[in-house]
Amino acid sequence: MLPGLRPGDCLLVRLRAPVRPGDLVIARRPHGLIVKRAFRRTDGGWWLESDNQRAAGRQDSWDYGAVPEQDVLGRVLLRYWPVRRSAS
Repeated sequence: MLPGLRPGDCLLVRLRAPVRPGDLVIARRPHGLIVKRAFRRTDGGWWLESDNQRAAGRQDSWDYGAVPEQDVLGRVLLRYWPVRRSAS
């Protein structure tokens, strides 16, 4: 499975939006912000998974457990590409 997001993609995020299983979310982790798929809600928070489990360097809830609810910052609404300006 190819990654859904690529370097340079921009995301429109609705902060503090309700999260449902299957949503793409932004979450805070000790090493920075992550974008993951919300898989299921657990007693410890949200279980977040990578879309591509075979990707090199992949890290998700299989590595660090459920992410506390307060660390799930928002739901991704859409992905877009930045406008490129031509050199003139």
